[in-house]
Formats: sequence, C-alpha cells, structure tokens
Amino acid sequence: MTSLANKMKVLAVDDNRTNLHILQVFLKKLGHEVIIAENGEEAVRKFEAESPDLVLLDIMMPVMDGFEAARRIKAMARDRWTPVIFLSALNRDENLVEGLDAGADDYLTKPINFVVLEAKLRSMQRSLSMQQESIDSLRRVQAISDNVIDAIVTSNAEGVIVSVNQSTERIFGWSTAELIGKNMGLLVPERPTTADTSVDVAFGQELELEARHKNGHSFPATITVSQVVLDNQAMSVGVIRDISERKRTEQKLRENARQLQDYYDQTQAEQHLALRLMEKQLHRKGLQDNRLRYTVIPAENFSGDIVAANRSQEGLFYALLADATGHGLTAAISVLPVLALFYRMTKLNRPIREIVLELNHQLKESMPIGRFVAVTLVCLNEAEKQGDIWVGGTPEAFLFDRWGRVATTFPSINLPLGIVGNDELGGDPLHFSWSDESQLVLCSDGLLEATDPLGVQFGVERLIAATANTSPTDRFTKIEAALAGHQGTAIASDDISLMLIDCP
Repeated sequence: MTSLANKMKVLAVDDNRTNLHILQVFLKKLGHEVIIAENGEEAVRKFEAESPDLVLLDIMMPVMDGFEAARRIKAMARDRWTPVIFLSALNRDENLVEGLDAGADDYLTKPINFVVLEAKLRSMQRSLSMQQESIDSLRRVQAISDNVIDAIVTSNAEGVIVSVNQSTERIFGWSTAELIGKNMGLLVPERPTTADTSVDVAFGQELELEARHKNGHSFPATITVSQVVLDNQAMSVGVIRDISERKRTEQKLRENARQLQDYYDQTQAEQHLALRLMEKQLHRKGLQDNRLRYTVIPAENFSGDIVAANRSQEGLFYALLADATGHGLTAAISVLPVLALFYRMTKLNRPIREIVLELNHQLKESMPIGRFVAVTLVCLNEAEKQGDIWVGGTPEAFLFDRWGRVATTFPSINLPLGIVGNDELGGDPLHFSWSDESQLVLCSDGLLEATDPLGVQFGVERLIAATANTSPTDRFTKIEAALAGHQGTAIASDDISLMLIDCP
C-alpha cells in the first residue's frame, strides 16, 4: 500500500477511453498514482497485481460488469478495507442498492462532477489514513508480541492464581508478588461461561469480557482458557489479551459508516426536494390541453428531456420538446431557462424564429462549453390549418394523416441551441399545412435509441410501423406499447420523451 500522506494508488476502470483519459489526467493532477483498466476482468487482475488504495469503477462494461468486478475485488481485499466508488450513468434506486450489495462504498453519477469526486477522494483518503494508522499500530503491537506474549495466568481448581508472566504485570499493573495467591476475579471479575451456565469455562474458545486494571478501570479483553495437569493437579491456563485498541478502531469504522450513511441520506433528501421543485416548474397548465398527449421517461431521478405547451392570447398553440446534454439533475437544471422563456414569449404570441433566437442567446450566455439543448418548437394556427416548426438537434418530426401514414417529414437541419451565437445559428422555421385528423409526432433521441435486451435500437422504422393503420385516438397508446414491448427488461440509458399533437 502506498503512503497516504500525499497520494493514493488509484485503480480507474471505464470502457470509454475518453472518460478514462479524462479521469486519469484529473487524478494525476491531484497527485495520485493511476492504474487504468478498460473492463471488469482487467480490473480484477490489476487489483490483484497492484494492490491499489482505492477503486473508481464504471458499471456498464464488456467482459465483466462493475457489479461482478466489485464483488471479486472485495473478496480479495479481506485483510484491509479498499474503498470502491462506482462511477455510472445509472442512478436508479435499484442500481444503487445493487452497487452497495456488491460491496461499493460510494456512488457518483455521470457526467462526473469533479468537485464532488475530489471531495469524496479526500474523505476516503482520511479514512484510509486512519486505517493505515490502525494497521501500523497493530504491526507495532505484533512486533512486541513476537517477543513479549500476552498475559498468561495459571490458576488452580478454586481459581487461585498460581503463576503469571511479565506481560500480566504490564497489562494489569499488578506485580507478580501481588497477584500470586489472589483469586482470578481480581483480574477478570466476570468469569467466562459457556451457554451451559453450570460450566465455568468454555475451554479452547476465545471469549470477550471486561477485565480490570489495578487502578480500578475496566477494559475490553479476550480470554482463551485451556486445562492442564501439573503435579497431579488440574490447572487452568488463561491467555488474556487487551483489545482496547481494536475496539477503538471498530468504533471509528462504525462512526465512518454512520457518517457515510448520513451523507447519503442528506443527498437523497436534497434530491427529493429538487425533484419536487422541478416538477412544479414542468407540470404547467398548458400541458393539460386536450389536443396534446405526451410522456417523459427519465433515465435517472431527473430528466434532461422536457415538454411544454401553451396557448397565446390570440389562440395560437405552441409546443416544445427539448433535450439537454446528458441526463439527471445537471441536465434538468440546464433546461429550466428554456421553460421560463418559452412560456413568457408564447403568451405574447411571438413568432417561432424570435423565440428560437432568444432561447439560443440565453443558453449561449449561461451554459458552459460542451453543454447545449436540442429543441423542436412548433406553432399551430388551428383556424387556418397552418403551422411552423423548427427542429434543431432533436430527431426528425412527423406529420401523420388520419390513417397513420407519414404525410410530411421535418428533418433536423439546425444546430442545437447554446452552441453558436445567433448570427451563426441560421435556419428559418418550416411552414406546413394539414388535412383533417392529422397529427404531429415529436420525440427525443432517447426514444429512437432505446434498446431491447439484445441491444437493438427502437429506431424510426418501428415508430412509423407503430402508427400504421391506427386511428388518431389510440395512436399515442400504440406507440407507447410498441416501445415498452421493444425494451422489455432492458434498462434505458437515456431520457425518453414523446409528444403527439392533434391538428384539428
């Protein structure tokens, strides 16, 4: 094990080489030694060969997943505690429970918040330092024990002390002369017994009890008693060990576990509060419009996909489907400015182009580099049976006729919002008209990329097939059923959103 004063030896495991490289650079910048592996099987081999201090472990990997790798690593690390922190895009409760059951000590979701990761590393480093101090202390005691054995006390059938060794004087504070002829109760007031209370001593078994020092204080100890015959008399030989240091270490480990649990409970409470606040922002009155049906299925507790709808004072119907980079709480926060601007501008009857430019300007100013929001924005003039649609970064949208056939396709020809300035964004909305009982279908890439248990994606073809020869009233339900049947038991890796709008 490396010295923990300045650095740790960290095993980083991820099948994504880009993620692994970023993680390696970050850890080296913090001064740690880094060992890398690209799958669970390689991680187990390198753990056995390198004996790292800490493991950062992805879950979804080829050859051997993170859960199995964690179980094998924990099985090998019996003599010392080696923390395992899962780094994964999976953050459902069942994923967290399975991770903890596999032996994980903590859990951090992707995309990784490196500030939080650094804090977790410092916390683990403190715990490992305490463990190292305990190990060093144990080694010092062991070195002494190699030359000076534990207290050995010999007593007769009546429990009278016949002889003691020098360690007895050190452990209990009494001199040999003071102990000879005294009862064992002087050292061990509570005599060890077996389950059968008629038997005074459980011979050959190590039992825990409270021992007493000369100064009157009690301390935890173990005693192992064997029976011998000396000079035709039955004698009991008790080997007594002071385990005060071990108990203090165990108490410290329990305290560390309690602190980790408190941290986890606090994090969960904060996430539940954030979820309630997000739901209040997302579930507005406009989404209750009887011409609209939608679903949003988050990959985690929070969704980076949002849907919104509103009617202007002049009666125009607006709808929005947005998909922020990533998923989880970070992605959900990224789309909040989009919601506020959408509802404010649609209430004022603003044209699609103006709304897009304002959204892009706000996101470009407020979001960090590398984060953006893909958007489909629709405005319908139901009185004239005409509409405008702008698609940027989301999958193509479809206009279906009354029989479920594709009447018009609206391709994604624009950049997502927040990447370039308004002068570079370009792209005017597409104008269209419709016939009676037509419907618009919008979706995020999470729907088209949803996989079955074999890894096959849902795709555009299955979406179109699900609508064929269906009536407008049950078309949304048919698409949902087709998606659920395709996914089966597979776990979604991205947020899924779907919106169907009746065009009267």
